[in-house]
Amino acid sequence: MRTLHYSASTVQAYVDWVRRFVLFPDHRHPMDMGEKEIAAFLSHLAVDGGVSASTQNQALHALRFLYRRVLNRPLHALDEIAPAKSGRRLPVGKPRQYTY
Repeated sequence: MRTLHYSASTVQAYVDWVRRFVLFPDHRHPMDMGEKEIAAFLSHLAVDGGVSASTQNQALHALRFLYRRVLNRPLHALDEIAPAKSGRRLPVGKPRQYTY
């Protein structure tokens, strides 16, 4: 990842997500898992873990990198997993200054 110019923090985050994925179901090797386990892991993050959409998307991208670049096993159904959508952000203005 460093030769592809990923930052050190991105590398560490991806490694942590892969570790969590491997430990999630029952300590299986990623080559023995596929789209079904990835979808279950991402759903677990959103439902049970209560993570934000950006966190879930980071986990998805880490697993995509693992399967495409490291294991050389592209998962085509993984491309169909839609990234989580973040909530709508409302604009927040400056608080009013009241003078008395």
